[in-house]
Amino acid sequence: MATVKEALLKLEAHERECTVRMKAIEEKFERIEKRLDDGSAKFDRFDIVARGMYVLIIGLYCVEKMY
Repeated sequence: MATVKEALLKLEAHERECTVRMKAIEEKFERIEKRLDDGSAKFDRFDIVARGMYVLIIGLYCVEKMY
């Protein structure tokens, strides 16, 4: 009977450790996801600037051809 109680105590301790580890892993994933979202926002701004440059270049080319 003592071995069953010991096994249960060890199992409960193991589950507590796993819970702590899983919480740490989830926090890391959340930080990674936040960094990816921040990078995506920066890329969106870069994309807008790049498209604006294309419009500017094409517009200047058309103006040059007209005059």
